[in-house]
Amino acid sequence: MVNDISNNQTYDAIIVGAGFAGLYQLICLRDQLGLNCLVIETGDDVGGTWYWNRYPGARCDTESHAYSYYFSDELLKEWTWSERYPGHAEIREYINFVAQKFDLKKDILFNQRVTNANFNENDNNWNLLTDNGSKFKTKFLITAVGCLSNANIPNIKGLDSFEGKYYHTGNWPKNDVSFINKKVGQIGTGSTGIQAVPVIAANAKHLTVFQRTANYSIPARNKPLTSEFKEHVKTNYQHYREFLKRTPNGHPFDISDRLVADVNEDQRNDIYEKAWEKGGLQFRATFNDLVTNRDANKTASEFIKDKIRTTVLNKKFASILTDIDHPYAGKRPPIDSNYFETFNRDNIDLIDLRSDPIKHIDTKGIQTNQNHFDLDIIVFATGYDAMTGPLLNMNITGKKNLKLCDLWKEGPKTFLGLQMPGFPNLFTITGPGSPSVLTNMPMAIEQHVEWIRDCITYMNKKGYSLIETSKKASEDWGDEVNAVANKTLLPTVKHSWYLGANIPGKPQVFMPYAGGLPKYDKICNESKNNNYKGFNLT
Repeated sequence: MVNDISNNQTYDAIIVGAGFAGLYQLICLRDQLGLNCLVIETGDDVGGTWYWNRYPGARCDTESHAYSYYFSDELLKEWTWSERYPGHAEIREYINFVAQKFDLKKDILFNQRVTNANFNENDNNWNLLTDNGSKFKTKFLITAVGCLSNANIPNIKGLDSFEGKYYHTGNWPKNDVSFINKKVGQIGTGSTGIQAVPVIAANAKHLTVFQRTANYSIPARNKPLTSEFKEHVKTNYQHYREFLKRTPNGHPFDISDRLVADVNEDQRNDIYEKAWEKGGLQFRATFNDLVTNRDANKTASEFIKDKIRTTVLNKKFASILTDIDHPYAGKRPPIDSNYFETFNRDNIDLIDLRSDPIKHIDTKGIQTNQNHFDLDIIVFATGYDAMTGPLLNMNITGKKNLKLCDLWKEGPKTFLGLQMPGFPNLFTITGPGSPSVLTNMPMAIEQHVEWIRDCITYMNKKGYSLIETSKKASEDWGDEVNAVANKTLLPTVKHSWYLGANIPGKPQVFMPYAGGLPKYDKICNESKNNNYKGFNLT
């Protein structure tokens, strides 16, 4: 896809990334405010996360009627989802439908990655450089690079010598990868790994799963949507628009007010059983104190472990899969389609990397301390350098030659996940310090994008040219993010990517805001309604 966008142009706003966030930001600034805008995108099409995540079984864990834009009545009426949890291909279709409807691609520069962004104090503009040497200038720089877009392949000795093929789930090739008659090794059992295992095992000659960290997972119970439900969504979109914005996590269900201690054991197990049969993320909404009370959480954790033991017939595998060292929902809770059932197949093996760690990779496969595994394909389901990685990759330099990597040397510092001190007119959509990954992302994105739009509208109306948060505001907000997180069990999971613990050398700081979307939105609005308190406007 070629755009007629020349080099060295100056824009009112440049947006980096053409996923859900970038497209809606373009609509808000270009169509609603009339600004001269450009989107720069690494891939050759729109889609963001879903452009890259094409791995076997890749599917959203948010129900389709909630994983949608809600800013447009027309869009809600015109688009119809086919499944409860949409797959990657359908999500790309949806995003392309949006791009076509609002004629967005004419202002998107594809196949270019921003490699440098520098703030020029002489003219108060941002100067951008891309990987093919293109240069651009802009008043406002808005990053829509996603929280999970920087794939992490661990530094395992000998990988380059492997004579087979290897892939990362977060950077999957467009062309289908065939597993027919192949011996496959998959490293990682997080959300992507749990989705990939059943599909790979169904096609491969043999699959060996290398597990470092055992994980909980709830059945998705995915199914085609009935015509009745499709019609229900279309006639009740206003209800869902309001509902999704008032729920703490932006999903189409309420979190129960009851506590685990409010019911007896039989009642509790009945509640869990019904939630298990219903499937999906609603399981974590069964009780109000699952993520705040360790004893309460233990009841859910043990229920899930019992389900795994009942499902997995191989006692050795069941033991490895239930050796879980963290509370349920302390890490991002996966949902699956026949993940645990897959370990009953004859063509699958499960290796516990805690007792038998990987030593190296060689020409023929993976060598652990105790065994060698001959492989044709290695699949890395090893996650991402989450939240900060995509931003640091842009090599951003603010005022007085302040580099973002230096500001974030001890962990991310932001105000509301929207701005960093020392970086005027730079906005981050769903940046660290915002609810982002703890919520339904489209809801979090719409809230951020609209706040940025309103802020730029205010600046233009009042004649301000610069906005920059203060060091104190970012420090105070960092304290608030930590304080809110520490009321939950989330920071106790020391190997969680919420803390950046999956990346060697990365400072371990809890990155998302755990106070819920409505509370966060209220704080953002308080700043907006008080002449953008916490920000300096000049």
